Amino acid sequence: MVAQHVQDTVTLNNGVKMPWLGLGVYKAQAGDEVEQAIRFAFEAGYRHIDTAAFYANEESVGKAVRESGLPRGEVFVTTKVWNTDQGYDQTLRAFEASLKRLGFEYVDLYLVHWPVSGKYRETWRALERIYDEKLARAIGVSNFQIHHLEDILAHGNVVPAVNQVEYHPLLTQEPLRQFCREHHIQLEAWSPIMRGNLDLPVLQELAQKYHKTPAQIVLRWDLQNEVVTIPKSVRRERIFENADLFDFSLSDEDMRRINALNRNHRFGPDPDTF
Repeated sequence: MVAQHVQDTVTLNNGVKMPWLGLGVYKAQAGDEVEQAIRFAFEAGYRHIDTAAFYANEESVGKAVRESGLPRGEVFVTTKVWNTDQGYDQTLRAFEASLKRLGFEYVDLYLVHWPVSGKYRETWRALERIYDEKLARAIGVSNFQIHHLEDILAHGNVVPAVNQVEYHPLLTQEPLRQFCREHHIQLEAWSPIMRGNLDLPVLQELAQKYHKTPAQIVLRWDLQNEVVTIPKSVRRERIFENADLFDFSLSDEDMRRINALNRNHRFGPDPDTF
């Protein structure tokens, strides 16, 4: 089911509902900048905020959510355990610290930020405990390749609900997308608009055709590929623009044209060599 509204949700493999569109807050400064961005996002209808311990703005995210006046149950908040905190005991301590900074009794989604070699299995075991104790409504991973997921599936007890990866027209990761679909792991896109590198002729042409921006074309492509997407911005007009995706649909042919842009090009680190 392709999202038709900014607050439409996908049902994860454990029954939890996650909004298709969220606001990413990577590199948003703690304090006024991130708090204002979240206020703009709520004004635009977003109900999904993606942060991480590494972003150093969890405290501000929690404050903005609490001060929004929205019931806590109406806002989906993701955070992540950082690489230097991985391992079983360290992850449990890191989660407790994140929860305290956020000022929440639970998070909606807790992710392993990167597959740290030799540690991510124990990290996942800690996430399973956090999930069992109902401190996270869902647990998942980020930047995991197929072989990392196979390892988790072979040794863990809980199938990850989400895999958040770099995903955009130049990096479609189609085998990974299919693997996640087959195993009921929801794919989620970080850096969906390629850090602003949108000057591709196909995207420019489709932007004119649909009377949208290239960024809106890419975000709509995400949604029609059934990929959750979390574009980052701190500017009100851009936050609203990124949510204005529900009054048009890309044709099957135009979807194929965007799919064909893949170059296996990463703007971020490679999960196998980071």
